[in-house]
Parts: sequence; C-alpha cells; structure tokens
Amino acid sequence: MDAATESRHAFRLTAASAGLQAGMLGAFWMLLGTGLSDVWQQRSFWTAENLMASAFYGERAIRSGFAERTLSGLALYLILYSLLGALLAVVVDDRLPRTRVFLVSVLFALGWYYLSFRLLWKSVLPLVALLHSMQSTILGHVLYGLVLGRYPAYLPKPPRQIEATPAAEDQAASSAPAAEEAPPAPVAPSDVHES
Repeated sequence: MDAATESRHAFRLTAASAGLQAGMLGAFWMLLGTGLSDVWQQRSFWTAENLMASAFYGERAIRSGFAERTLSGLALYLILYSLLGALLAVVVDDRLPRTRVFLVSVLFALGWYYLSFRLLWKSVLPLVALLHSMQSTILGHVLYGLVLGRYPAYLPKPPRQIEATPAAEDQAASSAPAAEEAPPAPVAPSDVHES
C-alpha cells in the first residue's frame, strides 16, 4: 500500500470516529427534543425510548413512564444513530464545504426518518411505526441532523505550519546572540568587605 492510500484509510477512520461522536451527541439532542415535544403533547417523555424497547420486549415495553426496559430502547437509539453518524461522515468524506454539511446532515436525518419510520419499522418494529408521534419524531430528527452537521469539528486539526518571513528571520537572528550571553556571576557574601 502506498502512502496516499494509507493516509486515505486513516482519514476515513478519523472521519468515522468524528461521525460516531457527533451521532451520539445528536441522538441525545434528538431524544431530548422528542421527549420535550411529547410532554408538550401530554405524552410521556420516554415514549420514543419505550417504543424502541419493543424491539426486545414486544408490547410489554409500551408504558407511560420510565422503566428498566426503557434503557434498552435508549441504548438502541444511541447505537443506531451513532453508527448512522459514522456512515454519513465516511460517505461525505470531506468533499463538501462545512456549510453544506449542515444541509446534507439535516436532509440525511429526515431521509432516515422517512425510510425507517415509514418503511423499515413497519415490518421490523411495527409498534414503533404505529405508535410514534410524527411531529415529535420529525423535530427530533431535525435536531439530530443539525448536531450531526457539526461532525467536522470533531476531526483532528491539521498541524499548523509557520511561514518564515524575512522580518521574523531577522528578529530571530538578532535575539539569538542575546540568549547566549551568560548572566553576571553572583557576588559571594564573603567577598564583600565592610569599611
């Protein structure tokens, strides 16, 4: 493998890591927005997590408040949406300006909402598709996309190269000899005579 290919693989790995971070943070914001919107609609804050927990517990997970089963739904959301963040970061692959990454991220999040809640969950998790609150879930996905769009901020910064200018070189040359001069030797107290 040549150096360019190794560099490309290293960048994809760092992009995936940045996407995981942004996806995890975006999932937290999505669930917070969804929960607050559900409370506004006089539903439980934990509705989305309880619905997702139905993947493991079936209809026993559907309840109005927080329970142990809610944690499995929360974990499934965090894992799934973190992986989606990594996928987006690897696919975008630093091809777009950062301002367009926000737009692509929001469109990706809304596209995922329609794909998953309108098609995929109908056959895999029918309770999620049937009982989710559309307005809350769309709001949550918009928040997810906005936070996911910040994934380039989690990429490592390239090392800065300082350009040498003639004025900077002259200043460095003039200060170099001054740094080499030794300070005066201290006078020992025994050498001082009182008169």
